[in-house]
Amino acid sequence: MSINFKINGKPASAQAETDTPLLWVIRDELGLTGTKFGCGAALCGACTVHVNGQPVRSCQTPLASVAGKNVTTVEGLSKSSQHPLQVAWIKHEVPQCGYCQSGQLMSAAALLAKNNNPSDTDIDTAMSGNLCRCGTYNRMRAAIKDAGAMMRAKA
Repeated sequence: MSINFKINGKPASAQAETDTPLLWVIRDELGLTGTKFGCGAALCGACTVHVNGQPVRSCQTPLASVAGKNVTTVEGLSKSSQHPLQVAWIKHEVPQCGYCQSGQLMSAAALLAKNNNPSDTDIDTAMSGNLCRCGTYNRMRAAIKDAGAMMRAKA
């Protein structure tokens, strides 16, 4: 069975079983490897993508649930890596090992899409499901605030 949806604004069709986790379709069938496998139980956030603008854990999202929907991966944030979050992430030297970063960026992007002037509490709440074994949470918070300021300046 073929499941049709959009990924990063482009039409996509997947041939996997309908209960296959979206993560494996994104990585193995569509070749977009920015989305990472972390825990496989929706606990770490490394696999976070957007489905119709909402952050979801792709390791636990069945392919059938995205039929006809818009999926955005970290590759879809910006074609030139110039999304305010990507710019701020580099400026604030957020990544260390980098493994969790795509999921972190996607959770932060969902937050800033709703609130481009978040408080520390807003950020902590939105990012609470994303784990970073390197502990760069303070740098992430600073980068999110900086990216929000960039977004407000462009508005």
